[in-house]
Amino acid sequence: MRSTTPRLGWRTSGRLVRVGFAASTILAAIAATVFAAAPEKLGLAAESSSSEGPIIGLAGKCIDVAEGNSANGTAVQLFDCNSTDAQLVSRRADGTLRVFGKCLDARDFGTADGTAVHLWDCHGGPNQQWVVNEAHDIVNPAADKCLDVRDSNGSNGARLQIWTCTGAANQKWTTTKPGARLPGRVPARSAGFVVSEAQFNQMFPNRNSFYTYSGLVTALSAHPGFAATGSDTVRKQEAAAFLANAGHETGGLQHIVEQNTANYPHYCDPNQSYGCPAGQDAYYGRGPIQLSWNYNYKAAGDALGIDLLNDPGLVQNDAAVAWKTALWYWNTQSGPGTATPHDSMVNQAGFGQTIRSINGALECDGKNPAQVQSRVDSYQHFAHILGVAPGAGLSC
Repeated sequence: MRSTTPRLGWRTSGRLVRVGFAASTILAAIAATVFAAAPEKLGLAAESSSSEGPIIGLAGKCIDVAEGNSANGTAVQLFDCNSTDAQLVSRRADGTLRVFGKCLDARDFGTADGTAVHLWDCHGGPNQQWVVNEAHDIVNPAADKCLDVRDSNGSNGARLQIWTCTGAANQKWTTTKPGARLPGRVPARSAGFVVSEAQFNQMFPNRNSFYTYSGLVTALSAHPGFAATGSDTVRKQEAAAFLANAGHETGGLQHIVEQNTANYPHYCDPNQSYGCPAGQDAYYGRGPIQLSWNYNYKAAGDALGIDLLNDPGLVQNDAAVAWKTALWYWNTQSGPGTATPHDSMVNQAGFGQTIRSINGALECDGKNPAQVQSRVDSYQHFAHILGVAPGAGLSC
């Protein structure tokens, strides 16, 4: 499996740019001046690291990142409080609000009413600074505007933005105590997963005991949108597609690690600033989608809150971690394709596009039709087990 190499830079007008010394110095000075003017509002100065818990707003719903996604540009929205990690907001002493280690960010450094708030790599800019005040407003000082639920819409998926502070209910937020998680947290949504344990066993009758059904359903909480978006047909098609690709990558869930040990030293990209601290040959394929390369271990670990760069062996020793890395790739990475596998299935682009995103550079466009057909056969079989039509666009 592949992923794009992480990029560095700030987003402006839809592009990634590098900011020179003078510009970054000016931005830092603006942020410092703003916060020096109102330090008492932060209420966070005593925190050396972070406090973490859901932030509750309009209609009793929580700040949430769409689909449990950690990618740059992910929408920040209102959603039913469900105590998943997608709703655990870390309120930092540096004035940032973070989910999955990334910052709530006013898009493109915007300061106008209606500027969308999304998730982005933390960089210390003024568009990522927030003040939680005694009036229960969350204010971006650089814009002098409040975190606001667009159109006062209390429905799931309502987008968050910045807007002139009005004192209205769609700008009022309740911050929970450090470490708080709302009642009813469920480590896995097995009751709502479209694949039963019996069906899972039918799909993988000879699987390695490492790949447990309980490990899979425990991992689902990391990406609540997986196999839970769209109609019942779409949800089942996505589950079948994910499991078919996982089965293909692992010989029917029999292999935990890549079998060709001669490849092991090849997965260390020395151009990454963090290098390969676990060793030159430590980042070989592991888990259901065969996570490989040091930069993928780094990115997956950052998104999941697990130090996989220094301890990549967790992927082959902990079933839940293994499944989480596979779901991370499926839900957030497009690899050599043009969309994530999750988006391809939800938007009904077809199973073939999931193949393209996972291994398209080696299999699609006639490069290895036998491997493509093997994946398609598995997908059709799993769709049949789930009682759903496989849909169009099966091949790539």
